[in-house]
Amino acid sequence: MKLMKSLVLGSAAMFAGTGAQAADLPVKAKAIEYVKICSLYGAGFYYVPGTDTCIKLGGYVRAAAAVGAQGLWAAPTGGLGGAHNRLSNSYTAQSRFDLGVDTRTATEYGVVRTYAELAFTWTAGGYGGAGSTAVNGATAYNGSNPAGSGSGMISGGNLSVYYAFIQFAGFTFGRTQSQFASPWTNYPANSYDGLPGGAGWEAVNQFAYTADFGQGITASFSAEDQVVGHTTNIWNVSGATAAGLATGSYGAGDIGGVRAPDLVAALRVDQAWGLFQTSVAAHDNHAGYYGVDETTGHPSDKWGWAGQLALSIKNVPTGAGDTINVQGVYTNGASGYNFQSYGPATFALYGGAGVPGAYQSVGVAGVSDSVFVAGAGQQLTTTYGFNGGYTHNWNPNWSSSLWGGFGAVRYNSTAKGYICGAFVTTLALSSGLGGCNPDFNYSVVGATTRWNPVKNLTFTAEIGYVMLDQKYASGSTVTLPVQAGIAKPGAAYELKDQNSLALLLRAQRNW
Repeated sequence: MKLMKSLVLGSAAMFAGTGAQAADLPVKAKAIEYVKICSLYGAGFYYVPGTDTCIKLGGYVRAAAAVGAQGLWAAPTGGLGGAHNRLSNSYTAQSRFDLGVDTRTATEYGVVRTYAELAFTWTAGGYGGAGSTAVNGATAYNGSNPAGSGSGMISGGNLSVYYAFIQFAGFTFGRTQSQFASPWTNYPANSYDGLPGGAGWEAVNQFAYTADFGQGITASFSAEDQVVGHTTNIWNVSGATAAGLATGSYGAGDIGGVRAPDLVAALRVDQAWGLFQTSVAAHDNHAGYYGVDETTGHPSDKWGWAGQLALSIKNVPTGAGDTINVQGVYTNGASGYNFQSYGPATFALYGGAGVPGAYQSVGVAGVSDSVFVAGAGQQLTTTYGFNGGYTHNWNPNWSSSLWGGFGAVRYNSTAKGYICGAFVTTLALSSGLGGCNPDFNYSVVGATTRWNPVKNLTFTAEIGYVMLDQKYASGSTVTLPVQAGIAKPGAAYELKDQNSLALLLRAQRNW
């Protein structure tokens, strides 16, 4: 009995001692959750620590090369690319880092949202003739990237502010896509930047309000900054020069200071089958002076306008996720809503000549909102166009697109008289006034194939073909001055339709 009692007491003492030692061990603290997932606004949002604001970071890294192009991403329509000679780039390379920051806070008045998107871009430049005094074939680098410290263009680059806006209670304040534009803007199924036929992707500063009527129906009204995205050119033809006409500039640029924003209204219907949108805009054309100072006088302001219809059809019968996007636009004195700012507004494309005595051929054309001469009023320019694209998904990893755009420019008879007077007297147009017509059509067609081997990684190959259909009399010639920047001699050139072709190769990782 004594032995049994000793064993029991000894065991109790042992367990008591073990418990005391365990109690003395440090207890692991519960992990503090510094970043909490915010599920209110979709995937990718997190609470900013210590606040009720949710934030989402996103963006992409991109590397691209455009074969047959002087820049990213459009086939040549002028400048060094349009010269088609030894100063033209065979390809142009670009790298970009894009960062988007989206914040949202729930309030008693609704969600307050801010969004900003910044892009850090390096685009390779080229080498052009070193000015009118160039001798012995001297050239100079003409890239747009600021020079880095120490070694020329090695570490430079550009910072672009794509978006920076606040949204609250239906209002939008800041820089974002125009309310006039369709959701796909100038990209109905493509990556090609220079597509005509509708408002473009480039954001503008604006004050806007969107009313939501339910059932997918919304209406937007905005006052938008017309500089630079909504303005092409206002030309004072009295200031036309041979050097300017040779590049498609039909006069001296004579845009005055901003007097009024563009006024935009849009009605949009979003449904399961797709989308329909109609948009209108009013645009004030405010010119500078007739001459070098304010005593020379000026033309009165003229308001232009633009109208657009857009349609998107989802899940067409060719396959799941296949889409068709189309839009058409008409403008009078507001050409930037058709020939958007990522595309060309002047054209000078060179090719072979078919007329005896001509050194080469050239296609020359220009887009304006209005033109005038000293002592006269503005003549508004009319344009119309369309663009569209079809995307087919072969499987979850492969897709292809067909796309295109068309833009037409039409000057009235008075404007033609101004421009043709300058053409005949300055460039010695061989066909005279009877063979002069500055109207033109500009078309782009292309095809795209994309491969997504893994989620958010895309490899793209895209080809674009541009056509300039000028309206000067067949066989007409002009005498152009020496253009040292693109190494073109002073000589007779045949006015002729032109075209060019380019290929984009791109890799992009979204995150």
